[in-house]
Amino acid sequence: MIRVLIADDHLVVREGLQLILSMEDDMAVVGEAVDGETAVRLAGELQPDVVLMDLRMPGMGGMEAIGRILAEWPDMAIVILTTYNEDDLMLRGLQAGARGFLLKDTGRQTLFNTIRAAARGETLMQPEILLRVLAHTGEGQRTPAKPMPAPSPGEEGGLTEREMEVLTAVARGDRNKEIALSLGVTERTVKAHLTNVYNKLGVDSRAGAVSAAIQRGLLAG
Repeated sequence: MIRVLIADDHLVVREGLQLILSMEDDMAVVGEAVDGETAVRLAGELQPDVVLMDLRMPGMGGMEAIGRILAEWPDMAIVILTTYNEDDLMLRGLQAGARGFLLKDTGRQTLFNTIRAAARGETLMQPEILLRVLAHTGEGQRTPAKPMPAPSPGEEGGLTEREMEVLTAVARGDRNKEIALSLGVTERTVKAHLTNVYNKLGVDSRAGAVSAAIQRGLLAG
């Protein structure tokens, strides 16, 4: 059972989410918060698997609440659910550690999938939102990947320069065949680099890799 905490200052939104999530056998709403301060307190008391976090609430906003929650409970999954269709909020939320960013007019199946992915420790983003975030950071342009320092022995999550080149190409939407052609390698080599990227970032998909890289600042402009 995925235990969900809803943080939103609008009663109708909280009640709607409560009703929608109650239709799923593997989800249960364990608490509701009307502001960021209450969300932080209930996160500690209830220890939910996933927090659905609105960003603009009275008093402490959602962005500050995300920071405080993850500072205390870094493994708690937070999914931003907001009406504000702003690229800067998306980027800030992901960099703060959110595992998803959804607009309140999203379809219920996308909501369910995102919550389940977050509960598994994965990041799932709608393709159109991911592309907008990448464009906002400037990584959507066809520019060379930023070279990274060689990772220290045993360093977790350290990507090589070639792995960063592959990841950057993935972020701008290139297919394996296109990446292989641009780098002068075989598609098998590209797949091997992607496997390494997935393992180092702890993900299992192209979208997950790009989202995780944004969160860690690897693809930030």
